[in-house]
Amino acid sequence: MRVRKELDRVPGYEVANHRIDTWWWLVVAVVGIVLLLALRMPDPYWRIIRFVSDGIGVTVGVTLTAFVLTLVLGLIAAIGRLSNSGFIRSLTTVYVEIARGIPLMVQLLFWYFAFPSLIQSFGRLLNYQPFERYLADPFTMAILGLTFCYAAYMSEIYRAGIQSIPKGQNEAARSLGMTHGQAMRHIILPQAVRVILPPVGNEFISLLKDSSLVSVVAVADMTRRGREFMAANFIPVETWIMIALLYLVMTLISGRIVAWIERKTQTEER
Repeated sequence: MRVRKELDRVPGYEVANHRIDTWWWLVVAVVGIVLLLALRMPDPYWRIIRFVSDGIGVTVGVTLTAFVLTLVLGLIAAIGRLSNSGFIRSLTTVYVEIARGIPLMVQLLFWYFAFPSLIQSFGRLLNYQPFERYLADPFTMAILGLTFCYAAYMSEIYRAGIQSIPKGQNEAARSLGMTHGQAMRHIILPQAVRVILPPVGNEFISLLKDSSLVSVVAVADMTRRGREFMAANFIPVETWIMIALLYLVMTLISGRIVAWIERKTQTEER
């Protein structure tokens, strides 16, 4: 035990000792199941994979784009909720409460069906033809809906991380002549990032799974492509087994990447 403690103090030893994440074997096992089904029973499993392959790209694209925008909007909302201005604090609080209080599917349906109608009505009111002829793009509306909803949750994660940093850190930075923005950017946020990494990783995985809801607003993601395949071939069991396995592969890989980033950050902090 004493030798182990001494070795852990050696720079790089802990990283090398924990280089292989044993949970990767679960990823390998699930990928192996997918390959086994596809190779042993190409009809229908390989046909399903080929049919939904373009949907996989759409799912990944929607998730990554929405997540990046969620990080940005969530940070803005978190800073707004911590603002000294009562108006800004109230405005961001109302946004967070509304976004968290309405189911994600309802929000997606609103952005795809109701929002364009409002734009068109506004255009008719102003006699502005570009607004009158406005048509919703499914991909854009899906990303907008996911971002609007998840940024509210992300703002709370940011806020908790920022408030976990001792106030003395900010006071020390201000005493050195930094502005509030400089102290937040150079002192507070870098420390808060280490605190919020695990919940941020969980939000990404949740967003990846919830991206399946965009299929209800005409986005040809993996779920929608699975529904189309099932409707054309009438084999629901095989179709949804494969779709579930493909989602599981993506979420497991995402989880391992998040775990690796978390360990790397903790190691650098030490």
